[in-house]
Amino acid sequence: MKYFLLDKIISFEKGISAKAVKCISYSDEILHDHFPDFPVMPGALLVEASAQLGSFLFEMSINEKENKTIRRSLLVQINKAKFHRFAEPGDKIILSAELIDLSISSAHCKVLLEVEKEKVASMMLTLVSRNIQSESIHDQRRRIYEVWTRNLNPKPDIV
Repeated sequence: MKYFLLDKIISFEKGISAKAVKCISYSDEILHDHFPDFPVMPGALLVEASAQLGSFLFEMSINEKENKTIRRSLLVQINKAKFHRFAEPGDKIILSAELIDLSISSAHCKVLLEVEKEKVASMMLTLVSRNIQSESIHDQRRRIYEVWTRNLNPKPDIV
């Protein structure tokens, strides 16, 4: 993953929901090109941030520490994506993900993005899980999940 688009996870209920924060800053490299005189976070990156939160929720809900097979999430479909306002430097986006349907192999996840209770975007994501045999991918996910949840209480078991 080139862009890690969440700053931290602020709540997590296994199999139910998760919330995260993304602070938009003019120091975000992408804003200097999108657009030079009108910096806004690209819609594609808002979708990616939503997918990262949905994947965290999905993976943390289906994987158990004692299970040797670790499944990772892949985004396969974006439905009903709507953008209501721009995400600009200085905005603190609260992303809320809710699992609508969950199995070991797939999940439907509703995601809402808001700034000060004003809707920025909403979408429905379809995620699938795969047994990925790459310790480097697992290490990368564990590291970022540890960073995202460092202040979360209770702290979930990172798999």
